[in-house]
Amino acid sequence: MTLKYWQDLPLRYLNHEQWENLCDGCGLCCLIKLVDEDTGELAHTRVACQLMDIKTGLCSNYSQRKKYVPECVQLDISKVAEFDWLPETCAYRLRYHGLPLPAWHPLNTGNREQVKYHGLQSIPVVLSAPGIAPEDYVIQLHTCNISH
Repeated sequence: MTLKYWQDLPLRYLNHEQWENLCDGCGLCCLIKLVDEDTGELAHTRVACQLMDIKTGLCSNYSQRKKYVPECVQLDISKVAEFDWLPETCAYRLRYHGLPLPAWHPLNTGNREQVKYHGLQSIPVVLSAPGIAPEDYVIQLHTCNISH
């Protein structure tokens, strides 16, 4: 039996490279989110972070993203329980809850081609820029509703 770390190892045992490889590159976590101050309700928009490369679904300056986008959230094991705002197909959320990755995930298929049907390339995205009002671009994004 071959060990497939993405399905066999608990998140806490993954090394940095394995953790990073869990990301399928969909880019949906990089969509700007709005929080209603009265209700705390979260709304997703189709406005992507200014550093997003829409064609690849990856950050154009990943190693220095916090310098340019201070509000960028670092996804790490210490915060995984708070990731309920991530899309329902997010590997970090799925694995935290002991669920398998989608069949199309690059770790299962060996290529990233299928991700475009499940990520930023599947919706009309605009990049964050001066004059763009994210509240004008609110969308319904399916997020995890996994009970413990």
